[in-house]
Amino acid sequence: MVLRTCKVSVTDLQDVEHYIEVTAATLYEAVATALAALQQDNWVGEIGQGLTTVSVVVQQPPVRHEVKIKDFISWLGRQGGSPAEIILREKLRKMLGRANQARK
Repeated sequence: MVLRTCKVSVTDLQDVEHYIEVTAATLYEAVATALAALQQDNWVGEIGQGLTTVSVVVQQPPVRHEVKIKDFISWLGRQGGSPAEIILREKLRKMLGRANQARK
């Protein structure tokens, strides 16, 4: 997969919007990388888990994607799929500290 530079933004529960630039091979990897980094930043408040939207703008060529956190978490918790998808989900779970949170 091709790595792409992306600008990711999300608004915390205090209604403060945060932007971060990440490099990722997939949309959900960009979301996970950004969320993992923002969770470490003490300037960022709590990010909602339900209808909060994460916006991903791919820089080259410019493409914008918006992902609901609840949809991302649902995808992250799924089992099965292609071997590549299973490996990617496990990698992203570990990145977010959710290594053992696949749905049973």
